[in-house]
Amino acid sequence: MTFKDNGLKITVVLPSLKPTQKLVSTVTGLIEEGFSDIIVVNDGSSSDYDKVFSEVSSLEQCTLLKHDVNKGKGAALKTAFQYIQQQDKDILGVVTADADGQHLPKDILKCSQQMTDDETVILGARNFYKSHVPLKSFLGNKITSFVFKTGCGININDTQTGLRVFPVKHISFLLSVKGERFEYETNMLLEMKPECIPFREVEITTVYEDKNVGSHFNAVRDAFRIYKLIFKFMMSSIISFFIDNIIFFISLLIFASVLEDIRILISTVIARAISSFFNFNFNRNSVFKHKCDYRKCLLRYYILCISLMLISAGIVTVLSNVFPAEKELMITLIKIGVEAVLFFISFNIQRDWVFKKCK
Repeated sequence: MTFKDNGLKITVVLPSLKPTQKLVSTVTGLIEEGFSDIIVVNDGSSSDYDKVFSEVSSLEQCTLLKHDVNKGKGAALKTAFQYIQQQDKDILGVVTADADGQHLPKDILKCSQQMTDDETVILGARNFYKSHVPLKSFLGNKITSFVFKTGCGININDTQTGLRVFPVKHISFLLSVKGERFEYETNMLLEMKPECIPFREVEITTVYEDKNVGSHFNAVRDAFRIYKLIFKFMMSSIISFFIDNIIFFISLLIFASVLEDIRILISTVIARAISSFFNFNFNRNSVFKHKCDYRKCLLRYYILCISLMLISAGIVTVLSNVFPAEKELMITLIKIGVEAVLFFISFNIQRDWVFKKCK
């Protein structure tokens, strides 16, 4: 059996909360497409929905797992992954999909057939430029895609897609990803990059029936959970930015009697030494969570630091001569402008080189 001709040795996972008949039609559609192993997770729905779950659980190809209380989509997916791992199923991959009719069985099949190796994750990507796409979904996805690209270096068109195909070897990784609700799926994408897990997008049908009333994604509630991880990714550099400039300003006052060009260089070195020590350790332990090869990362980090420090000092010196300023505050403001640009350069290099886990 090869991945190119996987014979649908793939398990489909459908987390479900307060399902409609769309769950039944999705499951029966999957069986018609040739899937023989489908897991439905009842994520704490009330007894009002027992009839729907009974319909799908009566099907030979379907296994029903249940949470007594609502735990969230992420928890439901993990319950299924744990079940698959415990059963030691003879499968090549796992597909996650939504049970509200957003993902058509033919598209689930299409994405499954695109899994041709044991590394690459397949993502079903919708076309948000379709006329029937709700404005909030269009804007939400475009904003998230922009943040992913600029903040995390991940170029992805549909960040909110729930249709994903994972080679079975990635189940342990999926269980290690933090998050219990909708933020879990975003965390997956963020964690795939440092783990060097490749992905490929496959266009699927864009379905938004009845303005997507079957979806349980709450834009206000869940956007906070989703974006806080991205903000954490940047927080270390922002804190270091303020530490650097405060120390720089204090150093300018301390070395007020030194020639201005030398004073700027000395102040920059002191400020960068203190802020960089904080930045490196915070990034290593809390942001990138890179626990191995401390010396190698430290060497790379300070090569970057020294380079950016000299660039910063040089540009600030030139600009302070072009725009003469007698007061330390004005020089500091010039430096803040320069550092704002270097901040993004530093962030990207740290992410893609200093703390890169891939060999």
